[in-house]
Amino acid sequence: MKRSLEGCFEVVIGPPTNMADKHLLPHDRGHELWTMEDGPSRKLMASIDRWVGAMVADDGIEMPLSGAGPSIEATMYARQDGVVVGCAVVDYMLQIWAPSVRVSWFAGDGKRVSEGDEIAVFSGSRDDVLTIERVALNALGQLSGIATEAKRWAAIAPKQIACTRKTVWGLLDKWAVHMGGGLTHRLSKTDAVMIKENDLATMHEHLETHADRLATYLQEVDGQTCGAFLEVETRNEKEALMAAMVWSQRRAAEDLDRLVIMLDNFSPEQCKTVSEQMETQGVREHVVLEASGNIVFADLKSWHECGLDVVSTSVVNRGVAPLDVSILVKGL
Repeated sequence: MKRSLEGCFEVVIGPPTNMADKHLLPHDRGHELWTMEDGPSRKLMASIDRWVGAMVADDGIEMPLSGAGPSIEATMYARQDGVVVGCAVVDYMLQIWAPSVRVSWFAGDGKRVSEGDEIAVFSGSRDDVLTIERVALNALGQLSGIATEAKRWAAIAPKQIACTRKTVWGLLDKWAVHMGGGLTHRLSKTDAVMIKENDLATMHEHLETHADRLATYLQEVDGQTCGAFLEVETRNEKEALMAAMVWSQRRAAEDLDRLVIMLDNFSPEQCKTVSEQMETQGVREHVVLEASGNIVFADLKSWHECGLDVVSTSVVNRGVAPLDVSILVKGL
């Protein structure tokens, strides 16, 4: 595998796509935010613009900095091992809010660093460098912390760990998870359709049970208008098997993508039972099985080995410690 650095992005040139990659999980939406070839997408840049505006305003910066004062150099370095993410955010912040400050990156987005490694050198007006120092550290530290945690989870369950819509910094969280080797899941409520118990409670109100409403919904939904994928939440094994059966019957007659079935608050043992029963009934190939709820890192190996396609959790991005990074002025 070859590596090169283009701008602030680490470009990883890997082997050709293998056969397994032709059946990517629908939860893999990272390409909508960032690619190795092009870096951040317009969608991600729009999110960066919104968050950078809020961060600098909250830090008391109301106008672009003027560039006054003598020039200095300052180095950002890692105080612990991790994965760097957030260079694109810092680049954008400097471009708009501190145009006199220049940055040279030694570790671009997606690059692994070790304690003591230099990440970047900032040069420019003393006042401007010191003014944007904390915002730059906050942004890069937070996103790098998420990417580092995602890398830790993905090392045990590769191509299986997904975050959720429970985020702190919205799409930036999802970008960081993607850069750490995790799956973004749906990017917004409109990106894909997910039917949960509150949704079903407002549908087909003439039907008495949750299971009946779920079955009716799956029989009637237009599978071509669901965005990136269609997902339904199930609360027990019976509902999960019923959903898989209904969808397999529809796929026999229609050109539909696989249905994502969320096994909500199931144990690894229950997930394994559901997967095996679906195999026995010949419907497993028609669905993507996702577990969510009560997922903890200590049990991740069990989740990885119980027959699931996806394990989704907000733990991978919420409440994560930032990567410890510092900036020191040259000469200190």
